[in-house]
Amino acid sequence: QVFTFNTVEIKVQPSVKVRNGAPMSITCHADISKSTDFQLKYNFTIFKDRKLVFVTVSDTGDARYEIPVAKSSDTGDYQCTVKADKKTRSSDPVHVWVTGMTKPILTADKRDILEGEVVKLRCELPEEEPPLQFCFRKIKTNSAPKETCVPESYTNFSVLEFSAEEGDHILQFDCFGRRNVKLEWEDSAHSNKTLVTVREPFIKPTLTTVPSSNVTEGDQIHFECSTAVVRMHDLEIILQKNKTILNSVQDKKLLRYSAVATLEDSGEYLCKVEQGGASKTTKLNVVVSELFPKPTLVASMTKLDKNKELILNCSINGFQKANFSIIRKNSNGDIPLKSSQTLKMRVNVNDTGSYTCKAEVKGIVKESKPVRINVYAPVSKPTLSVAGGLPEVVLGKPLQLICHSVMGTPPKTFRFYKGNEVEKIVVNDTYATFLDENIRLNDKRGYRCDARNNHSSGVKTSDILNVTVIVPVRDASLGSVPYGEVEDGSETAFLCSVKEGSWPILFRFFKKTDQEILLFEKVEHADRAMWHKKTMKRQDTGTYYCVASNRANVDVRSRPITISVILAAWKKGVIAALVLITIAGAGALALWWFLRKKKKGK
Repeated sequence: QVFTFNTVEIKVQPSVKVRNGAPMSITCHADISKSTDFQLKYNFTIFKDRKLVFVTVSDTGDARYEIPVAKSSDTGDYQCTVKADKKTRSSDPVHVWVTGMTKPILTADKRDILEGEVVKLRCELPEEEPPLQFCFRKIKTNSAPKETCVPESYTNFSVLEFSAEEGDHILQFDCFGRRNVKLEWEDSAHSNKTLVTVREPFIKPTLTTVPSSNVTEGDQIHFECSTAVVRMHDLEIILQKNKTILNSVQDKKLLRYSAVATLEDSGEYLCKVEQGGASKTTKLNVVVSELFPKPTLVASMTKLDKNKELILNCSINGFQKANFSIIRKNSNGDIPLKSSQTLKMRVNVNDTGSYTCKAEVKGIVKESKPVRINVYAPVSKPTLSVAGGLPEVVLGKPLQLICHSVMGTPPKTFRFYKGNEVEKIVVNDTYATFLDENIRLNDKRGYRCDARNNHSSGVKTSDILNVTVIVPVRDASLGSVPYGEVEDGSETAFLCSVKEGSWPILFRFFKKTDQEILLFEKVEHADRAMWHKKTMKRQDTGTYYCVASNRANVDVRSRPITISVILAAWKKGVIAALVLITIAGAGALALWWFLRKKKKGK
């Protein structure tokens, strides 16, 4: 008894796309080949989306799964598995789409609410399976419906809250469901319509002013905001101007607010009544007419010398009767100077600052624009100095000068002169600097500066500063007399000279050994220096050089020279004589010895 599965397949009746509510059947067919005609038991299992939905045992190769009324929840991928004896075979999955969704059911927890209150809606698709999407619609007369959609991944219903807004009277709600099948959206029919009646908790507020909406500066203005309300609890009335809350009351239906009118009070006022989530507003425009214009402060002079007289006068164009006061502005608070229309004062440097005046009429105070007064003390005679201290500069190096004026009111203008030519102009408080980067030997060495400010005394000039230009030492050389070989015990003169360099110059003579040994140094107001060594000795043989420097602080080293100390001529004669005497004595002794030996032999 040998058999084998050829195929296992699923067939859907009437088709793979079935309308909601229609009957549907899924047939699983197993095609088997047998060696002989024998009976087999077939175990059929049908899955939808990998979940078991049908199981049966049959003697034939067919099994039928009947669905009398197809629902959208029956949409899915169906697959059949057949087991016979010890062999198992599965079909390919077949997608079945039950088109059309059931009509949802919409319910509301309230049918009568107040503005600002919330109604809770529930939309349900009892015969559908999640995931689903529920769309709620709020329908108002003469306006397009507002739609809000909520996804639900695990339930076949959704709950959403809607708040009643100002102007809502009769609201109509409905909903529909939506699902996604193979990346295609399918919508259900719309649910039943649910009506909700909305009542006003209070009427739109009334905002009035007394005496009227057109007032003059200094008048007392009274605001009243009122409403009619169903219940007083949690009622709040707020009066605003430019988002600034002026006054508010709670659990009352009338608000009052009073103020003395000023020009700044012109504008739009808003009365707002709130209770729970409900809010209603009323606006009123108020115009405040000007009682008098701002005063004007006039100064006799805005820039004046120390100890001069200053006159400040405060006035109002076309208006005379007012209480005037003249004030000096200060960061720590205004300083009243005089309660008068005119102020005369002898000024000092400390009086520099901003001044205003105030005018008061019927309790309304207005202030003028500030007037800046500058009082100047004369500058003192400036001093000109070199930043390094001494009035000198090395040729080729920059020269920095400082012009300093101790006294005088800033800002000050400084001018630097080189000879009679202006080199630089600087504006600063107490001092200024000038950098001369082009120093040459033929420059005009006289520098000066002057300083001035807005004082009438004019310019003050410094003394002339003469700057010495220091030329660095260049090309040092060393010579000696005699040169090269020197007799032992004789005198030798060493001469160190330079081609150029500002005096005085420091000359130093060295002998080169393992360490540099300073032999002699001398400061000369000349371009050369001489060193006399009285007695030369054999140990003085060696290499010599000199180093020259001046206030430029640049050491210039000469080429080295070599000195050899040899024996003096008289010392050579003495040595020669001694050698001859020694040789003669040795010859005489040898002759005597020879003659004596000969005599004995005879």
